[in-house]
Amino acid sequence: MTTKTEIINEEKAAMIKLLFLDVDGVMTDGQITMNDKGEEIKSFDVKDGLGLRLLISSGIEVVIITGRESRVVEHRARDLGIEEVHQGVTDKRALCRRLMDEKGIGKQEVGCMGDDLPDLPMYMEAGLSIAVANAVKEVRDAADFTTKKKGGFGAVREACEWLLKCQGKWTDVATAFTGK
Repeated sequence: MTTKTEIINEEKAAMIKLLFLDVDGVMTDGQITMNDKGEEIKSFDVKDGLGLRLLISSGIEVVIITGRESRVVEHRARDLGIEEVHQGVTDKRALCRRLMDEKGIGKQEVGCMGDDLPDLPMYMEAGLSIAVANAVKEVRDAADFTTKKKGGFGAVREACEWLLKCQGKWTDVATAFTGK
């Protein structure tokens, strides 16, 4: 049985045109691996990648906002067709507000996805907040929707699929692959 809160959150999800997305702990499992040259290595879930591509091709813009800096993130974003990447961000709230103003997008049209305390300021600017299953308690408590999957293990795909279903776009997206 669907609860009143779930219905309200699905209505919020139906309005999303822009998704702010954290990286470490959301698109990855949060592990930071470095080789002997000090080069960073990250693992990304391929299903998350397809989910993001489907979201973008369905008209929802994705913007990466992360506190860390990594060339790996630039490469992954380019591979997925994410055009806007902001790294080394210390004030995520101010950046979200500025980007929303520049794009002429209202709070009710913005979603964000995070896992840890630095993501909470993004939640304040977004109409819909999403947490990964293994986010810290404060982030899960503040979220409108919490995935069943952990960050780096399909949480982004789950969120993308949920957004597309709430917007009535999932059937068309899936049909493009199944032909049914």
